[in-house]
Amino acid sequence: MKLAGKKAIVTGGGSGFGAGIVKRFLEEGAQVLVADINLDAAKTIADNDQAIACHVDVSKGDSVNAMIATAMSDLGGVDILINNAGITHLPAPMEEVSEDDFDRVFAVNCKSVYLTARALVPHFKAASAGCILNIASTAGVSPRPRLNWYNASKGWMITATRAMAVELAPMGIRVNALNPVAGETPLLSSFMGEDTPEMRAKFLSTIPLGRFSTPNDLAAAATFLCSEDASMITGVCMEVDGGRCI
Repeated sequence: MKLAGKKAIVTGGGSGFGAGIVKRFLEEGAQVLVADINLDAAKTIADNDQAIACHVDVSKGDSVNAMIATAMSDLGGVDILINNAGITHLPAPMEEVSEDDFDRVFAVNCKSVYLTARALVPHFKAASAGCILNIASTAGVSPRPRLNWYNASKGWMITATRAMAVELAPMGIRVNALNPVAGETPLLSSFMGEDTPEMRAKFLSTIPLGRFSTPNDLAAAATFLCSEDASMITGVCMEVDGGRCI
């Protein structure tokens, strides 16, 4: 029960890595606000008396503020924030990605980190404690061709994590990130462009351990970084990638 008594928000908690993190956090004793733009998906994952479903559009300030207000009222506070919600554009030459797609990727993957920090950091400062975990990507460390602006958004998140960690450490607030390799989530087919055996084999050939990451892989790493076992760890962007970034 590494997270007994902790209260957490997981954005994008209705599917993929987020759902895996929610499940593990509940098993480890946390109460969890499962926040997702798909409320039905959030409700499915929040089928537990220690979990609450919440609709959120992480790219909108008013929606993020409402999410934090719900957590404060329904959970009675927040100890942990997982910025997991994310999207990508389809693989394409960088100059062919539409402006709308570019704006959407940066709004969901980057602006959301600013919006959640703006809403929640004052509460963490008042408590002199708190933990933020950003789900970035190996794409921000070792970019893949034709995913240029997604790569850049995750690189932004990695830099933001380190900058946040330095600024917030004196207030007792830790900020870390996870960099997963492509995983068995709803975004996998978007990364590949087409989900075929040949395309899967091409992606797997770049991962030394020879498999995609799973929600369980991310959940285990997230549990460690958000627990007291990691109380001296901040500003770390940990690869969960089967060796891809070596």
